Amino acid sequence: MPFTRLEIAVLGLVDGELQVLLARRAEAPHAGKWALPGGVLRIDVDASLDAAAQRVMRERLGLELPFLRQLCAAGGPTRDPRAPWALSIVYRALVPAENVKPSAGKRIEALAWRPVGDAIADKSLAFDHSQLVSQAVESTRAEVERLDLPARFLPDQFTLGELQSTCEQLLGRRLDKSSFRRKLADRQVVEPVEGLMRTGANRPAQIYRLHAR
Repeated sequence: MPFTRLEIAVLGLVDGELQVLLARRAEAPHAGKWALPGGVLRIDVDASLDAAAQRVMRERLGLELPFLRQLCAAGGPTRDPRAPWALSIVYRALVPAENVKPSAGKRIEALAWRPVGDAIADKSLAFDHSQLVSQAVESTRAEVERLDLPARFLPDQFTLGELQSTCEQLLGRRLDKSSFRRKLADRQVVEPVEGLMRTGANRPAQIYRLHAR
């Protein structure tokens, strides 16, 4: 079996834009460089890839995240100097960053959120992790484009204006209001919460939730 690692791309909205959680490596290879948090697959303790990813999250970030999604696999002979051929199974978590409090764990000197555009452009990231961040962002934005909205990322209830603002922050661009709402209606993504309105300086706005699937 090739040398196999789990890499975790944790994405969240920080200061109104999509950012990725990076870890500064404490040990070689690439000691002192920033990378996606990750760890080696342990066939003696990991019952599955998903279990391995959760273990890595606990050991590196001190987190339990039930909404990890396997994103892709990357492999090749030059990916890691510790082995003649290395494989990474990449997971992505889209999290409400304000509710997630990671702490630097094993083999990590520090953690930091970084705007995804900066991380993708930063070729000093360890291994090929700038490319892996790019794939995680591309996959996430494709899901948002087709309104495959992550239930555990969004609040339970929201206005359509709040939902559009969140989607715009995830996509990194503005959306046309009428086209966005027409797409929501066509695909039956959300449903109104009967009797609930959001009041404020403007006229009351209907409260919605994701449509039960």
